[in-house]
Order: sequence, then structure tokens, then C-alpha cells
Amino acid sequence: MDYTAIVDWLKDNLSVERFEHTLGTAECAEELAERFGLDAEKAYLCGLLHDCAKCFPNDDLKSMICDCGFLCEGEIENPKTYHAPAGAILAKKEFDMCDEEILSAIRWHTLGKVDMTDFEKIIFLADKIETKTRPAELILPIRAVLNEENGLDKALLICYGNTIKSLVDRNLKICKVTIDIYNELLKKLDLKRGK
Repeated sequence: MDYTAIVDWLKDNLSVERFEHTLGTAECAEELAERFGLDAEKAYLCGLLHDCAKCFPNDDLKSMICDCGFLCEGEIENPKTYHAPAGAILAKKEFDMCDEEILSAIRWHTLGKVDMTDFEKIIFLADKIETKTRPAELILPIRAVLNEENGLDKALLICYGNTIKSLVDRNLKICKVTIDIYNELLKKLDLKRGK
């Protein structure tokens, strides 16, 4: 992969803040991959590409993902998540990305899914806990559990709990998948604690 070409494309197609967030996510993904024994270079690349579709108009993104039938239940109702499935499509088309692990991690980095791989988990988390644009008071409790046993799942549980609380506080609809993931994480962590 030509990182210079990717970075130049991202500079031209993302807002300044989104570009900073992208660099932060790539760095955080690399750090998490090293910590959890995954491919750090691949994680960095995925972090660079994860929001490649973020600044495109929602109508364009919706058209792109509907044409590919690339949605799960309830996803079409939330335009804030369109960029994730569209980003996987765009990464394949614009950058000839054919690594399915990277494409899947891009696709699921906002909503997530039940039984994410560790690679998908670190991209999801890197997007939420990078330090360039995310507020410290939100990311520190998530980062704090990463060193614990089952740290990835504990960090995910905090992220999903925060998301659900925020949606409830704003009287917004909660996607069924979000609740399913939260419940699955609780069940998984309870089993590991012997409950």
C-alpha cells in the first residue's frame, strides 16, 4: 500500500478534524494491535481507512450501501452510521483493498456486531479512544480496563454502555444490534467470572 497516496487522498476528502481523528485512530489501532499480539501495520492501515467515507453526503452513502445490499436490521434508520459500510465499499474501490479482515473491521467500526474478532474489536475501540480528538474524561475509563483480564471485552462493554446511556438520555432509538452486543458481552464476561 502506498501510504502517502492514501494520506493525500484523505487530506483531500476529509475535514481537518476528521483527518486528525483518522491519524489518531491509526496510531491507537497500531498501539492496541501491538498490545494484543495482532498485526500492527495492518491495524494502522485499517485505522487510516476506517473513516474514508465519513465526509461524503449521506444521500451518496445511502445510495452506495443500498445498491450493495450492505445493511443489517435497523441500520438504514441511522445516517450517522452509513459511512462504515460505505467505507468498506470505498476502500475496496478507491484503494483496491482486498484484505477481508480490514474491510470487515471498517464495515463494523461504528455499530459493531456480536462475536467481533479481536482485530474488529481493536479498530472499533481505537475509533472511540484515540487521544487526538476524543475527550480524556470519556476515554480514560475505557483505556483503564484494557490491561485487565478480558480487557478488550470490558472496554467494549463500557463503550456500549456509554452509547446506550447517551441514546436514552437524548430519547433516540437504540438499534437492536447494539442491545444484542451489550447483552452478549455481559453474558460472556459473566461466564468468565464463573457466574
